[in-house]
Amino acid sequence: MQDLEELKAEIVKINKIEKEIEETEELLKIASIGDFEDLKNKISQLEKETDELEFQTLFSGSYDKNDVILSVHSGAGGVDAQDWAEMLLRMYLRWAEKNNFKAKILDESRGGEAGIKNATVEIQGNWVYGNLKGEAGVHRLVRLSPFNSDNLRQTSFALIEILPIIGEIEEVKINPQDLRVDTYRSSGAGGQHVNTTDSAIRITHLPSGIVVTCQNERSQLQNKEQAMKILKAKLHQKYLEEKEKEERKLRGEFHSAEWGNQIRSYVLHPYKMVKDHRTKFETSNPEKALEGEIGEFIEAYLRFSAGK
Repeated sequence: MQDLEELKAEIVKINKIEKEIEETEELLKIASIGDFEDLKNKISQLEKETDELEFQTLFSGSYDKNDVILSVHSGAGGVDAQDWAEMLLRMYLRWAEKNNFKAKILDESRGGEAGIKNATVEIQGNWVYGNLKGEAGVHRLVRLSPFNSDNLRQTSFALIEILPIIGEIEEVKINPQDLRVDTYRSSGAGGQHVNTTDSAIRITHLPSGIVVTCQNERSQLQNKEQAMKILKAKLHQKYLEEKEKEERKLRGEFHSAEWGNQIRSYVLHPYKMVKDHRTKFETSNPEKALEGEIGEFIEAYLRFSAGK
């Protein structure tokens, strides 16, 4: 029913645009010079609506409509890398907020001096995975380090993982006997109750060695449910990657989120630039991007992947 409603809404939009185009063509035939400014504004609005409709056609993947598990991992660069990981986490949280998506931090490991070692976030909304799937990979930062007295230029790395939330799927069956479940005391946010009980959960999938944790929910049961959600997403990703290797095929422009796949550079010194190494799209305003304004990078990647 949800798919049907979305398709109906799309048809309404298309019919509306077609009608407005016909009306504009008629007005152009009889317009006087004084009407041209109004017609120009109307045509600009039609172009904007058409572009938005075309953008929707870029979402063609099986899970593009799904919610997302986004994980940030600090890489090489010590404290600077942990600070960079937190900057990226903030960037995606700001992006979610600006697009009216619901974001919730499920797990977070703070750095000793600053930043985060890693964090896991759930982002909910229409077409979230379709928007974010191209963000998976290594993000590189070049800046003057605020963490050394000499203020030297520092290069830091962080890894972004993007996984669709998929629920139960036929290809991945989890045997409860293959799981080791450990509980421990949370160190994350959540108030007095969270920090004084063994509510945090760590689940190890013994056959694959995959480990997932969740500590930011109030109860052990809630944390376990969230951890299982992450585990299913990771096992599904592993299944797809193994299937690719067996068939020796790549699914479009998909790259696994590994340290060798540097996808984007953010340069704050000696000049200012953000550049995506796959699409070659770049901007000279990194501050804007780090505030969550990454829509142009997302669209450039989707068009690049679709060959448009």
